[in-house]
Amino acid sequence: MPKIITRISQLFSLDYPIVQGGMIWAAGWKLASAVSNCGGLGLIGGGSMEAELFRQHIRKAKNATDKPCGVNIPLMYGHAEDLIRVALEEAVPIVFTSAGNPAKVSGAFKSAGLKWAHCVPTVKMALKAQDAGVDAVVAEGTEAGGHNGLDGVTTFCLVPQVADALQIPVIAAGGIADHRGFIAALALGAEGIQVGTRFAAAVESSAAEAYKQAVVLAGDTGTYLGFAAVGPIRMVKIGFAERLREAEMKGISPDELNQLHGSGRGKKGIFEGDSEEGMFEAGQSAGLVKEVKTVKEVMEELVQGFLKSRN
Repeated sequence: MPKIITRISQLFSLDYPIVQGGMIWAAGWKLASAVSNCGGLGLIGGGSMEAELFRQHIRKAKNATDKPCGVNIPLMYGHAEDLIRVALEEAVPIVFTSAGNPAKVSGAFKSAGLKWAHCVPTVKMALKAQDAGVDAVVAEGTEAGGHNGLDGVTTFCLVPQVADALQIPVIAAGGIADHRGFIAALALGAEGIQVGTRFAAAVESSAAEAYKQAVVLAGDTGTYLGFAAVGPIRMVKIGFAERLREAEMKGISPDELNQLHGSGRGKKGIFEGDSEEGMFEAGQSAGLVKEVKTVKEVMEELVQGFLKSRN
């Protein structure tokens, strides 16, 4: 298939400006290398890994693909410094960061000469990321799965405003699962897309089968944005999420919300498939995911559908 050339595909040396989200518990080396082998950019989700496991995934990905492949590191996580150290030691060529101040890591990344993108939920944060020296930003709307920005700006409104405000290229994220979202994102001013939930439910994802099937069955109203008072997280409306929704409707306090959240719910849900005690973090695009497909099938649909729209 013909290449799709934008500043994002050129920046990361890709055939297609399609980035697979670096999702915790779902984005291991198998998923990342599969996406990269299909001409997109695969990312290993470092947030759910300790440093040495992260190193193993990076090395396995290098053995599985000779195409560009990167990592995602949430900067606010307690072990972020260890993950950054490993990424630099392993000469990872591309790093995506999120959930923290990019200025704090700018020096290390710039000295290493790697390509760097940062995920943002607002124009203000996008400008700060540009000032910090990132090569691109991911503008992620509140439709996205997992952790969200407090302001709740949607992808359709966020992307054009960020694209207007910045000189560097923009990657759109949140609610994108097929070629129609791909087309729309570029029409809004983005030069690439980041796809999360669709890839989290792919064959090569390390997420549990129960998680993947929950995404397939979610439908258009099947996700819930919980913990809005303390830090929004979007998840499939099942098991724990239903209990959380009921508690929030009854006016649970922020302290009680933090206690209810506890720890390890992402792993229990996404990786272990426990919907009763875990969180099945997923975006509103779950309603567009009708079956579990291979990465190759997902990539072909995205690219072929996009190219047909140009004819």
